[in-house]
This record gives sequence, structure tokens and C-alpha cells, in this order.
Amino acid sequence: MFELFIKKSVSLKDDILSGLTVALALVPEAVAFSFVAGVDPLVGLYAAFMVGLITAAIGGRPGMISGATGALAVVMVSLVAQHGVEYLFAAVVLMGIIQIAAGALRLGKFVRLIPHPVMLGFVNGLAIVIFLAQLGQFKIAGAEGTLEWMSGSMLWFMLGLVALTMAIMHFLPKLTRAVPAALAAILVVTALAHGLNLDTRMVGDLASVSGGLPSFHIPMVSLTLETIMIILPYSVILAAIGLIESLMTLTLIDEITETRGRGNKECVGQGIANVVTGFFGGMGGCAMIGQSMINVNSGGRGRTSGISAALFLLIFIVFASSLIEMIPLAALVGVMFMVVIGTFAWSSFRILHKIPRTDAFVLILVSGVTVISDLAIAVGVGVVVSALVFAWESAKRIEAKTSIDELGHKVYLLDGPLFFGSIQSFNDQFNPQNDPETVIVDFQDSRVCDHSGLEAINTLTERYLTQGKELRLRHLSRECKDLLKNAGSMIEVNVIEDPRYRVATDQLA
Repeated sequence: MFELFIKKSVSLKDDILSGLTVALALVPEAVAFSFVAGVDPLVGLYAAFMVGLITAAIGGRPGMISGATGALAVVMVSLVAQHGVEYLFAAVVLMGIIQIAAGALRLGKFVRLIPHPVMLGFVNGLAIVIFLAQLGQFKIAGAEGTLEWMSGSMLWFMLGLVALTMAIMHFLPKLTRAVPAALAAILVVTALAHGLNLDTRMVGDLASVSGGLPSFHIPMVSLTLETIMIILPYSVILAAIGLIESLMTLTLIDEITETRGRGNKECVGQGIANVVTGFFGGMGGCAMIGQSMINVNSGGRGRTSGISAALFLLIFIVFASSLIEMIPLAALVGVMFMVVIGTFAWSSFRILHKIPRTDAFVLILVSGVTVISDLAIAVGVGVVVSALVFAWESAKRIEAKTSIDELGHKVYLLDGPLFFGSIQSFNDQFNPQNDPETVIVDFQDSRVCDHSGLEAINTLTERYLTQGKELRLRHLSRECKDLLKNAGSMIEVNVIEDPRYRVATDQLA
């Protein structure tokens, strides 16, 4: 799926250098997301430091980078606007508690239920979102305070430096891999911009990134039911978006590094990180697909890469803010454009006409919803549509082969799952009026999947009893026998051959 150079081994040098590269790219991202959320830039920078450090140390996916993200920022903005930043800190603490509970309940495993077309739509949509976010760097404040597109020499310098950054990142790995290409590109473009005194925007033009160490701060909100009711909806949404984006990014990193992360551990690690962040004046965060791709493409594999990225970011904030503010935005835009190229699943164009139309529709749908709405809704829509398609296709697969045995009994040998979607097809297989006096329904090649299937069997037995005919049921699981109401002695018991499986039914709740 991803055409990137990926080292399989863990190297301390590669981890530290890739961490430095990630930290440089984190600064403008954190500042930009702070503006989106309506908070001070340091709130985003502190979140990037603390969430990145804690998840890298105790999370479930070494090499994955976490921090303040745009997907969370767009949810936070209304809370900050209506109730203030202190309510945001409280919501982030509650968000972390919810995520810890999700990990303790082992809900991370459900990421495996996300179909591959949804995953492709996820990465494509996020690549488009990252690309569109970078276009904002090509705008400047106009005479009336409105944002206007660059023009003249400033635009050409910006485009030239972006192109140079991308060229260095593309060609340098062909010559040497001693230094991460992204880091080399940032250093070269920064030196060129200042050496030639080019008219181009710097990181410092966004906002000052200077600050001290984050300090412990209990959110200044009243501990009342009213407060909880205000922050709870935001915390649930933030927790869901954070976990979905993190677990899907974890799956993505698993694929390109050919290793396996631990989803439930990542849920707990991210939850602890957000609880701590909320008490230290941060806006919370989750995994960042763009920064994670920069990290793995720069050789970052171990926990050291994420830890070093967070520590470098703190060093920038406390000691080296003036140096970081000298980096041209064009260099960081170029790095992110290369991330977009590496993240987008270009193979999806080649397979669209080869895969089922429904899968192609889901892929495009998830990409579109990710761009115009948010990740949680996009993934939810994709999973629901995929599930409905699967249910519809499965409903058409149930059928019965009929035969007459040596005793003159008619045997229906079922093939296919019996569940809510296939009940109509199941009922259409039988003809109680014209069947002989004794009928056998064999479930050897079928399986009763839910309560609706059990009710369909009960209804079938009633239809044959009404006709005064004998119906026997063969090869049902023990649970099916216990839950059937009308079958009674009609069930043939074969201890050796009868299957053993559970049935999803509300009677067991």
C-alpha cells in the first residue's frame, strides 16, 4: 500500500535523529491546531510534548507518534468558545479516563472489525486532509486582516523552497541514509533561506513558541453534576475520535513495519497521557498519522524515537525557541507534502475497477466523509455500510438441498448462515402443505447466528404442526436446543456430531 523506504531494525541513532525530525515538524502543527481549537499555542505545544512522551513510553505501538491533532481540535473549539479553556482541561481529563476504561475492557480488539476498504478510505482521506491543511500556509494576512493567497516573489520563493525540500527528500536516500532525508531537507532549506535573505514566512510568523516547563494545574471548574453534563458529551466524542485514529494508525504502522502493536495497551497509554495532559494545561491528543509516517520513513522504530521527539520539542520550547522560529514554513510544508504522497494509497486507483463495486463505494465514501466531516463519523459510516452489504450478501447464500431417505422422509440439507437477514430466504425453502408426513431439517452445513434465526425455526415448527406433520431438526448446537420454544422432542440429538457454538441472542443478556 505504501511506497516508502522502511528499515526493519531498531537503531538508537536512527531513533534519535528521526525524533529530532519529527519534533521540528511538530511545532507548526501544534501551533496551527491550537489556533483551530481557540487556545494559546503553548496549550497545543504542551499537549504535543506530554501526550507524545507518555504514549511513546507506555503505549502499545513503538515508533508511533502522538500529539495534538486537528481531528480533536475541531471538536474542542465549541467547548472553548462557550465555556472557556478550563472546561477543556477538565474534558481532556475525563476523555483520558474513558480511554483507560476502554483499554481495561479490551475494546481495542474491535479495530479488527474495520474492513480493508475502510482502512484505504481512512488513509486516503487523511492524506487529503493533511494536504489541504498545508495550503493554509500559502495565505497571509491582508490589509483588512483577512487571509489572502500569496502572490509575487513571496509565492515563488515559497513554491521553490517547497519543491527543493521535496527534491532533497526524494533523492537523498538514493545517495545516503546516514541522516534522515526530512531533517537534511529542513536544515538545507533553512540555511538557504537565511543565507540568501529570501522573502519567505518563518515558523515565528505563526506565533511565539517560547515558554517554560509545563506546571501542574487543576482545572478551575466546579465539581458538580452540571459541569459533568457539560463536558461529558465532548469527552466521549474526543475519546472515540482519539482511539479510532490511534488504533487505525497503529494498524497502519503494523503493516508497513511488519510488526504488531498492542491495541489495548495503546488505549490505556493514551488515556493516561490525556489525564496527565489535562492536569498540566494541555489540550489532549492522540496518534498522528503524518508525524508517524515521518518517523518510520526516517528510520524511527523503537520507543526512543517518540520519547526523543517529545524531549526535543520541550527543549525547543524552553531553550531554543528562537532557532525554531527561524525555520521556513516552506520546508515543513514540503515535508508534509512528501508525507501526503507516501500516505495516500495510490494503488486504490488501480484496484477500483477490480474490487466489488460495494467495496469501491465504501473506499470513496470513507475518504469523502473524512475530508468533509471527521474521522469517527467516516469510520462509523464505512463500517455500517460494509456490515449491511455483508449481511445482504450473506442473506442470499442460504439454500436447501432436498432428498428422500430410505424411510421415505424428506430431508432438507441447509447450506448457509441463518440470521436476521436470511429468514425470508430460509422460509421460502419449505413447502409444508406438499411435504410428506415426516420432514427432517439438517443444519450440518448451516449455523444459527442470532435470536432471529431461532425464532424462524420456531415459526417453521408451528407451520408443520399446523399441517399435522412431523418435523425433525438435526445437527443443532446445545444452545439452540435450549432456546427453542416449540421444537421439543422434534430435535434429534447426536452427541458426537452435533456442533458446539454460542448464539447471539438477547435472551442471554
